[in-house]
Amino acid sequence: MSFDELLRKEVKNVPAYVPGKSIEEVKQEFGLEKIIKLASNENPYGPSQKVIRALKDHLNNLNVYPRIDIPELRDKIGEYTGVDRDQVVLGAGVDGVLETLFKLFIRKGDEVIIPSPTFPYYEILSAIYGGMSKYEGRNENYDIDPDRIVADVTSRTKLIILCSPNNPTGNSIPNNVLKEILERVHCMVVVDEAYAEFADWNALELVSSYENLIITRTFSKAFGLAGLRIGYGLLPEWLVPEYMKINPPFSTGNLAIGGAMAALEDVKYMKSIVRIIKKERERLIKELCIHTYPSQGNFLMADVSPFSSSEFTETLMKKGVIIRDLKRFRGAGTTKIRISVGKPEENDLLIKSIKEIVKC
Repeated sequence: MSFDELLRKEVKNVPAYVPGKSIEEVKQEFGLEKIIKLASNENPYGPSQKVIRALKDHLNNLNVYPRIDIPELRDKIGEYTGVDRDQVVLGAGVDGVLETLFKLFIRKGDEVIIPSPTFPYYEILSAIYGGMSKYEGRNENYDIDPDRIVADVTSRTKLIILCSPNNPTGNSIPNNVLKEILERVHCMVVVDEAYAEFADWNALELVSSYENLIITRTFSKAFGLAGLRIGYGLLPEWLVPEYMKINPPFSTGNLAIGGAMAALEDVKYMKSIVRIIKKERERLIKELCIHTYPSQGNFLMADVSPFSSSEFTETLMKKGVIIRDLKRFRGAGTTKIRISVGKPEENDLLIKSIKEIVKC
């Protein structure tokens, strides 16, 4: 008997999450010295100096477990979002919050509705917990159809996962569409707002009105803390005690807690960086010689046909620019790419390199 027979069958069938290539991998593969990475929707400016100073102050307590409940951070998140602190929970990034939610709701055979293309980790989590993912397509503009989503709901449906702004397509869900879904279904609706700070609207005003709405957010993107792995959820109050029971103890470390606290004390800095990124986003839409889609995130999806996404991505890597090939994103097809918005000088190199490829 092989020991791998001890593994749950669901685990053997889980698709692996494949990240984009790192700077080190591309340097080694193509023998390049200068590389810019525009593939992972990271904030190219990093966190504020207040965060850096706060992290130094927390280096003295690395040997101490963090507290399980951090009321002062929940207070600050409540002030920032306008949501009652009693509805705030923490996790190791949005991914950590989502994993706890799947633990809470999904048993083998339960259904999870996932409009695609979207962030692949949702279907990975569904597979891990034995869920049956139902992939609802989007229209030609990559918007969701509430009637089609509601029609997919059955007595086995536990979660509907909506990413807004959606990774990788960049579009946000209007609140009237979200309200229509919330009011017509008897299941939980999770809205992943990891990129909310870059968008023109969000769903915060709905949190206190719907018992089946969950919003997840992160400090990784606009606040520039991707390396600290800290996110939060805004839950209906009835769900918070159950979440706290299931969430792993000490899931957010002292450095992450200190960094998030400091970031929320310097929202002015974050907003200034968001303005720069949004301005550069619009510049890329105008100046790139490929078809881009409107975006509310810190990234753009583009169609590079007649090139394949793999061909185009590799050609750009040879020029020292890493972007995301979307061929592994269910429903994205074989000619779509995703470009993170970089600093102006990085975007200049991106524009120049793409012009050389498409000869425009």
